[in-house]
Amino acid sequence: MRYFVALAEELNYRAAAERLHLAQPVLSRQIQTLERELGAQLFIRDTTGTRLTSAGEQLLRDAVPLLTNVAGLRHRVAAAARDARVFTVGFMPGLTITFAIRALGSAYPDVSVEVLRTDWIDQVRALHEGRADIGFVRMPIDSTGLSTVSLCSEPHVAVIPSAHPLAGRVAVDIGDLACDVLLQNPDTVPEWKAIQRDPKYRGPSPAARNVEEKLEWVAGGRGFSVLPQSVANYYQRPDVVSLSLNDVSSNEVRLAWLSDHGSPMLDHFVRLVVERFAAEQRRPVPSSGVSG
Repeated sequence: MRYFVALAEELNYRAAAERLHLAQPVLSRQIQTLERELGAQLFIRDTTGTRLTSAGEQLLRDAVPLLTNVAGLRHRVAAAARDARVFTVGFMPGLTITFAIRALGSAYPDVSVEVLRTDWIDQVRALHEGRADIGFVRMPIDSTGLSTVSLCSEPHVAVIPSAHPLAGRVAVDIGDLACDVLLQNPDTVPEWKAIQRDPKYRGPSPAARNVEEKLEWVAGGRGFSVLPQSVANYYQRPDVVSLSLNDVSSNEVRLAWLSDHGSPMLDHFVRLVVERFAAEQRRPVPSSGVSG
């Protein structure tokens, strides 16, 4: 399966073999063996190159989560072999989860409660791979195989260079930035897709991998980024400015965990976090901003 996924992603036998540190004939034989076992042709190889068949496309959709689950299985088995009592909590930038870590540690003093800082790319992957038992995630996510519970929502802001013509504004519409480049996956800002037909729209840009990278690109004048308010507050710097967005929906924060990996400790953690956030929501919101 690993060989198949590498070839399906590269669509080039030489590149896939180099990625796998294999000789190309070895890779070819492994793919042929897999096709015989499945009774289906997975690749078409001709003068135009290598491409997936419909059967290959279906296998790729199934193989990636399968390999991810295998990685998680290995992680959990290794932890069990060490008799390790560890509970790891993933969290996204801008969120402070100290209260939850301390509370769980007090309730389970024989357990080492660890934290794992995640990002847009791996906040769900960390759960499937077993690197985190539960995670504070920012929507939207692919919730396949996950149980989730909503905690809170907060506004989005646009982060632009301090020299940007709009930098003196307090708030803007997403359409006001149609001449700029969005420096992240557009799926995280559905409202952005509505303006892509605008004649001023300059086209997509490579998506930054984390907040720090986004802000470096913004400061360098390569475009703008849309961030939750608490993230922008946490990463303040003099060469960028945050503007309220009038027409972009709020960012929802949820707890997420694998549906088939429940435990009394996980249930206890979910209860204490949900109760804490519910209490926070009942408190008056300070006029100075929104807390993550």
